Amino acid sequence: MTSRFDYFVVFAEMRTGSNFLETNLNAYDGITCHGEAFNPHFIGYPNTTEILGVTQAMRDADPLRLVTTIRDQTEGLGGFRYFHDHDARVLDAVLGDPRCAKIILTRNPAESYVSWKIAQATGQWKLTDARRRKDSRITFDRDEFESHLGALQAFQLQLLHGLQITGQTAFYVDYEDLQSVEVMNGLARWLGVSGQLESLDQSLKKQNPEPMADKVRNFDAMGDALARLDRFNLSRTPNFEPRRGAQVPSFVAAAKAPLLYMPVRSGPEAQVMSWLSALDGVALEELQSKFTQKTLRQWKRQSPGHRSFTVLRHPVARAHDAFCRRILATGPGSYAEIRKTLRQAFKLPIPGQAPGADYDRAAHRTAFLAFLEFLKKNLNGQTGIRVDASWASQAQVIQGFANFALPDVILRESEMSEALPDLARRVGCDTIPALAPAQDDAPVALAEIYDDEIEALAAQVYQRDYVTFGFDRWS
Repeated sequence: MTSRFDYFVVFAEMRTGSNFLETNLNAYDGITCHGEAFNPHFIGYPNTTEILGVTQAMRDADPLRLVTTIRDQTEGLGGFRYFHDHDARVLDAVLGDPRCAKIILTRNPAESYVSWKIAQATGQWKLTDARRRKDSRITFDRDEFESHLGALQAFQLQLLHGLQITGQTAFYVDYEDLQSVEVMNGLARWLGVSGQLESLDQSLKKQNPEPMADKVRNFDAMGDALARLDRFNLSRTPNFEPRRGAQVPSFVAAAKAPLLYMPVRSGPEAQVMSWLSALDGVALEELQSKFTQKTLRQWKRQSPGHRSFTVLRHPVARAHDAFCRRILATGPGSYAEIRKTLRQAFKLPIPGQAPGADYDRAAHRTAFLAFLEFLKKNLNGQTGIRVDASWASQAQVIQGFANFALPDVILRESEMSEALPDLARRVGCDTIPALAPAQDDAPVALAEIYDDEIEALAAQVYQRDYVTFGFDRWS
């Protein structure tokens, strides 16, 4: 083995063949891949508790410690798999280290998306016995696929930029290359391992070998949706969307009026969209949405005099909404995996299931304060859990909008009842509905727990929003 590299990382994603690649790497004498070492929900593999003596708690407290341990204590060349939603605290250190070999595994994103949906439907993420194979036909969801594609593309651009500015290169492997023992042996030589494989490991079986048309119920609709993607916006340009992104698919336009709503997650989205539908006397389903950058440009050209707007919510109220809908709740729209991790790793004092009759105001206040403490760490890059759009700072979200188009008007939730009708009059609307009252389905209202301690902690968490937008105390 040469001294070219001290360790390696496989940059990949779910359903790209990373398990198969790891299995074959581990077949070489002198190579050990330690699984998803920085998955925020487990360490290495779902049923393991440590890697080389480093536990998940130790890793979460000091992620670079695990990098050093894998580098220094693995017999031979050690490494791990890293996906775009793994602990971001290690990425810059690893990406900038020329002594770390970078293997970049990619797959056709449409294929990886369909494979992921089938695995979700069947619960089968690996297959070692073809007789036990489960199959399912899935329904293609354009919005979900675009989010999937956006995350993959942003991560690949981040990797490319990191390699360019540090003068490095990576070993690129496509999903189809995994079936070539010659490619695998070439990768081993590049890593500095002299041994060669005669054949590839056959323990893992391809789970979905059928043609794409046989795996997708609405295959024709899938083809139409993919044809609408603007390929030029998916290639690298100087103004390509940053990590947060412009979130164009979330934008909503009125059915007739030239008004475009650019939502900030965990804001008054339902209330605003209800008003937009009432403005033109249509159902919610008739609002224009699911834009791509290409189709939104077309809407702008076809809507002279158009105005776009977003609505800010007070950081305390927004954090409370995110907590109640995404973490405390367990139904549709909640984040089950993050909820589980917050309970286990961060000791968030919430019940294992949806809150019951014994979940009172005192329990809610304690849990919400604990969630704010988590947000303080999360927004400062001190956790392995993603900074989700539901609780990212509103300044950062709007900065993301600016990579495509800034809103004409930034409103506050407290002024919507006057500001929205005024905006409608400015674009020529005659009949303007009143804003419907907001619906609060939280188990305990914010007003019942709000106090100086909550306000002070929220001001620390969202200092950027308080300063940028001039927020005062919540009321």
